[in-house]
Amino acid sequence: MFTINENYLKLQGSYLFSTVAKKVAAYKSMHPDKTVISLGIGDVTLPLAPAIIEALQKAVAEMGTKEGFHGYAPERGYDFLLNAIAKEDFAARGCEISPDEIFVSDGAKCDVGNIQEIFGTDNLVAVCDPVYPVYVDTNVMAGRTGVYDKALGTYEGLVYMPCTQENGFAPKLPDKTPDLIYLCFPNNPTGAAITKEALQKWVDYANEIHAVILFDAAYEAYITEENIPHSIYECEGAKTCAIEMRSFSKNAGFTGLRLGYTVVPKELVSNGVSLNDLWLRRHGTKYNGAPYIVQRAGEAVYSEAGKAQIKEQIAYYMENARQIREGLIAAGYQAFGGVNSPYVWLKTPDNLTSWEFFDKLLNEAQVVGTPGSGFGASGEGYFRLTGFGTHENTKEAIKRIQALKTK
Repeated sequence: MFTINENYLKLQGSYLFSTVAKKVAAYKSMHPDKTVISLGIGDVTLPLAPAIIEALQKAVAEMGTKEGFHGYAPERGYDFLLNAIAKEDFAARGCEISPDEIFVSDGAKCDVGNIQEIFGTDNLVAVCDPVYPVYVDTNVMAGRTGVYDKALGTYEGLVYMPCTQENGFAPKLPDKTPDLIYLCFPNNPTGAAITKEALQKWVDYANEIHAVILFDAAYEAYITEENIPHSIYECEGAKTCAIEMRSFSKNAGFTGLRLGYTVVPKELVSNGVSLNDLWLRRHGTKYNGAPYIVQRAGEAVYSEAGKAQIKEQIAYYMENARQIREGLIAAGYQAFGGVNSPYVWLKTPDNLTSWEFFDKLLNEAQVVGTPGSGFGASGEGYFRLTGFGTHENTKEAIKRIQALKTK
């Protein structure tokens, strides 16, 4: 008789955003006359930039010819994209990353979830709290945790690093010594960023204890302030302790195209074993590569036209984030983020729980956000709003939320 992976039974209900979607669908079904505005899931709303569309169309035409047809992509990705990434994302910032340290994939979420496969199940994992659920759930699935403690809102066997208003939503070094450390800056969900000096402390700490930092830089394109690193490799010594994941979804609108990449430096070695080699083995075994046409679209992101057009789109979303943050503060809410990130993290009013505030917004204002408690125990009493909507919907949503404060 077959058996199941019982680690899956430790998972708590459905994925956070699936729960949100079900609640919204139920409300819409019961109130078809109401217009619901979503500032919840971090999905983009602007169409792809013209330079990207042009590259896609050209690549599609190539695929229709004998000379231009492409089948399976190279394991790491096509050289034209790898070289563009190495030059524009790293060399331009003084980081020495070679193309053979870059692995192109169909998105950062997949890489963030899959990277743990090259590490032993006995590794002690440290995560920020609140945290992007994928970091936790994939380690639960792999068997690195004990059971879930409903009273505490935590899993046994994980090291939680609280990110609170008191510490500026940036974690302190953990009391227990971890083997794997997940960091995401600019942060999802809190919108917080970290200075280069602060990140350097994490790099020094990881090298000292021989841990690996899994650095999620999906939102680096939204950084506006100086001294906020766009890559962990801007820090000295990071290549011996850090793996970085990047996404084309948020910076270039590829949520529907799917493209991302992971950097695994050659200097990252454990007991003589290269993590670059391990990831290449895993990558080549379980993945057949992002499509040629999508990788050509990715290359266009780094063209002069592409960079200019994408900069405008990012400014569009950041204007939304600014209006959300300032509108909430003007109405008397406590709001954070929205400066180096498209996310705004707000304190729920009147001692409401995160889900109580979710229901209040949905039922009384027809606005959808994401409950902070869905990101971890320290997220209770907080709420996430995203700047990825349209200008019109964002303004209307803030108007509705402000109106709630006067009821």
